[in-house]
Amino acid sequence: MLDGKCVFCKIIKGEIPAGIVYEDDKMCVFKDLEPKAKVHLLAVPKTHFKLLAEMGEEEKNILAYMLGKIPAIAAENGCGNGYRLIINQGDDAGQTVFHLHIHILGGEQLGDL
Repeated sequence: MLDGKCVFCKIIKGEIPAGIVYEDDKMCVFKDLEPKAKVHLLAVPKTHFKLLAEMGEEEKNILAYMLGKIPAIAAENGCGNGYRLIINQGDDAGQTVFHLHIHILGGEQLGDL
């Protein structure tokens, strides 16, 4: 189920334009508006949930599916030499949109965190 107030849900519904690079019935991947690397994509499930701690079996299956798709999506978008995945969880981690999402960073040599 999507949340009518969530910016990522609005992107999924096509209400807000985004640089979508991949989409299927379970996930959407689009370019981050404030990139932190040469390639910075956001992989978002089409089911709205905020945190890993909120996952039920359906959400766990969707996340596993997404992790299986990300290598090919990353390679197709300029991350053939490697990439970094980040999932921020909660305020202290810097999560600003409370719809679970995976940052895919790459396209260049990434430094230490």
